[in-house]
Amino acid sequence: MNAFNTAVERLRQPQWQAALRGLNRGIEREALRIESDGRLAQNPHPEALGSALTHPWITTDFSESLMELITPVFQDPKALLDHLADTHTYVLRHIDEQRLWPLSMPCFISAEQAIPIAQYGASHVGRMKTLYRVGLQHRYGAMMQAIAGLHFNFSLPTALWPALGVDGDDQAAVSDRYFSLLRHFKRHVWVLAYLFGASPSLCRSFLQDKVPALPFEEQGGTLYLPYATSLRMSDLGYTNQAQDSLSVSLDSVDAYVRDLKKAISLPSEQYAEIGVKVNGEYRQLNANILQIENELYSPVRPKRTAQSGETPSEALARGGVEYIEVRALDVNPFAPLGITEDQVLLLDLFLLDGLLEPQPSQTDEGIAESKANFEAVVLDGRRPGKTLSRDGQSVALADWMSELMARWAELAQVMDAAAGDQRYQQALARWQGAARDPEQTLSAQVLAQSLHEGHGHWAARLAKEHRDTLLNRDYARLSKAMLSEAAATSRVEQAQREAADSGSFDEFLADYFR
Repeated sequence: MNAFNTAVERLRQPQWQAALRGLNRGIEREALRIESDGRLAQNPHPEALGSALTHPWITTDFSESLMELITPVFQDPKALLDHLADTHTYVLRHIDEQRLWPLSMPCFISAEQAIPIAQYGASHVGRMKTLYRVGLQHRYGAMMQAIAGLHFNFSLPTALWPALGVDGDDQAAVSDRYFSLLRHFKRHVWVLAYLFGASPSLCRSFLQDKVPALPFEEQGGTLYLPYATSLRMSDLGYTNQAQDSLSVSLDSVDAYVRDLKKAISLPSEQYAEIGVKVNGEYRQLNANILQIENELYSPVRPKRTAQSGETPSEALARGGVEYIEVRALDVNPFAPLGITEDQVLLLDLFLLDGLLEPQPSQTDEGIAESKANFEAVVLDGRRPGKTLSRDGQSVALADWMSELMARWAELAQVMDAAAGDQRYQQALARWQGAARDPEQTLSAQVLAQSLHEGHGHWAARLAKEHRDTLLNRDYARLSKAMLSEAAATSRVEQAQREAADSGSFDEFLADYFR
């Protein structure tokens, strides 16, 4: 019996059923705020939504117009999505006729200058958050930063670790197994692009006057690749080429933190030309390859909730891995919340599978192979007969996908036995056909609709439909009073932070990077 089967048999034992019901999940959903005609909203983050700096659930990402809706941690997938739906509903009830763009890729943006950078107030921390985004604009352009995604946070309850042969009270052992999951994730992240990628096409306006770096076909202002799954996850020719030289190890917490700290201290001649502080105005936080650790692009990150003043790597070094953050998910345009319960359940199976047996350290050849597989699926994953490379051998994507789903089928039975229902098996059944029929993937459905109606017009129609759906529901976990109080409290907290600051902003930055 192999390690996977041994682990599954152990999970079948009754003593682990309660722990299996305790998987921890959280979601961060990004969405552009748009006017009723589909164009990007130009007004500031609405006052009724509270402070984007301090609100626990409703904030902004790169732009004042790029909403980010965040859930707390939940063990019940339905409760998770109910909370996300409640914040969506509250937002839509406080932005007049505006709505939320349902796609990852933006549209109807007249120029880069029409993307207002997020503002977080006058505190040193707030100014630093805005300045970081100014730096992103100078480095990559605002249009690239207006792309929306969905992040999925995942961790095991302490009580489940012994079922995997790990002492849940031994943080070093827990962190080691999470890093094993990260290595499994990097090898198989193409799966998420294939199944859940939802950006095979984009609006011609996204490129402005740039010459496409990819061999797009065009129909009525819609650019697309016939077999693409997730153009959002491709480089589109405009990502940070400087980051290609960075290598951040996934062997252990210590190796990861070491490489991350090295990465944020490497100077960049290219970014030095932008200037840091020019004529008294900051253009970026510094001229290094990464301004801060969050600038490192990765489809998955190990995370630990940071204490006040801590960087992400300092938090990891102090406490080890608390959870992992999946960042490779496109927004599902067919779902009002950008994700469905079926997707959440499949993510559970995918991530749990990666935890069941320790994964070997990455080799340079393995890293290169995984990267090539991912790029192949992102740009061409639905091509009939598509093949990938596994341990140096050619393998049909459909065969590899089917093998993984066979593993998930065993896990789904275990999860359903613990929950006393059939939700995991039903969710898997809805997606199993996609393994051998690319037309059942999200990207195939998106491409068909966007070419039929026109990319932007189809998305604008969906935005209105989702708005109507969310406005015509009642709050499930939160209430209008709770959400109004959270907004008011966040404004008070922002004011308190601003009043508590001392010293100059220059001194604050110098101290942060010291």
